[in-house]
Amino acid sequence: MPSFADYDRRNYPTVDVATGYDGWAPTYEQTVMDEMDLVLLDRLRRPEWPRVRKAADLGCGTGRTGAWLRAQGISHIDGVDVSAGMLARAKERAAHTTLTQADVRDTGLTGGAYDLVIASLIDEHLPELAPFYAEAWRLAAPGARCVLVSFHPQFMMTTGMPTHYTPQGGEPVAISTNLHLLSEHVTAALDAGWVLTELTETLIDDTWLTAKPKWKELRGQPFTMATVWTRPQS
Repeated sequence: MPSFADYDRRNYPTVDVATGYDGWAPTYEQTVMDEMDLVLLDRLRRPEWPRVRKAADLGCGTGRTGAWLRAQGISHIDGVDVSAGMLARAKERAAHTTLTQADVRDTGLTGGAYDLVIASLIDEHLPELAPFYAEAWRLAAPGARCVLVSFHPQFMMTTGMPTHYTPQGGEPVAISTNLHLLSEHVTAALDAGWVLTELTETLIDDTWLTAKPKWKELRGQPFTMATVWTRPQS
């Protein structure tokens, strides 16, 4: 399978995930737009959000996804993140029922307890996808959904842009980034037992070009995607 290093055009100094998001936490909310992820969640036909009783928000970050889930009427949301800095921001937001500092591949949460497992913009930090889908399966009750919002692999290959942030007064820093093809997602999820229920994608449009005018040559290119998986009832 291709490596992101084969496409990287920035060659920024790179740090591990916890270090990177600790450093990004103070400015994360000013640099991430809803069009990257929340707009995709709005577009999904499944799951039926008001019917979700208990959600596991993996890689919960500053609590953006948790707050969106709370607005859909979900009352119990357990958040997990590897970054203490991001968890501190999520705690201030107060959208989650519990917050745990842990790896999304080994959360420590109760198995079989959730009818929704959700993760947004984290899979590019995982060298392999199988451990994530296996942990999501462990957490999921029969009939549960797993929703994953990801950067589209074509966007990553076309732009050669790693996940990165710019510290105040400093130079850009990349956070360890991996490239996963759609086939890798499908293989890892199916091997874990998941059934694909829905797939939707966003394209770079006028909204993005207003914010990122240098991206004009990317108009119409895929940007992010959301996949919905279902754990069969038996």
